[in-house]
Amino acid sequence: MTTAPVAPAATHASSRGRTRLANDAWEAALGAHTALMRRFTEDDVWAGLSMRDYDVLYTLSKCDAPQRLSDLGRHVMLSQPGLSRLVDRLVERGLVGRCADPTDARAAHLSLTAEGRALQRRVGRAHGASVAAALTARLTDEELALLESLSRKLSLPDDDLPEETP
Repeated sequence: MTTAPVAPAATHASSRGRTRLANDAWEAALGAHTALMRRFTEDDVWAGLSMRDYDVLYTLSKCDAPQRLSDLGRHVMLSQPGLSRLVDRLVERGLVGRCADPTDARAAHLSLTAEGRALQRRVGRAHGASVAAALTARLTDEELALLESLSRKLSLPDDDLPEETP
């Protein structure tokens, strides 16, 4: 396996200011995200789901208990009205179940139906294989571990950040 050569900008990190370095890193991350998302969107694994539909099914599959729409919204990149419409469509398709919240009559709990769980698993296996193929073709195991570590660190809430950053 070969890896792509390191971009010249990466070799001159010490000559760039920290702000420039951070912005260059951000641009590189967005570029990688865009390229990968285009590839994954074109994959024939979605079984009639949009990637946003799948994102909601995947998020619900990771939850131990039914979720309120507001809780689900913290994990997906959609506005509350957009998420509400998407969930309505998933409920109509029988992939997501909605039941009353016993503690708040204005709210509902959302969970996967058996059909939704089966579809999420089937699509998830195929999508996971595609993700693995795309990433392992470009990155070594050490680079994959570093990418995971850095991504988890960037995902931390501000309250969980260390006092000082390097």
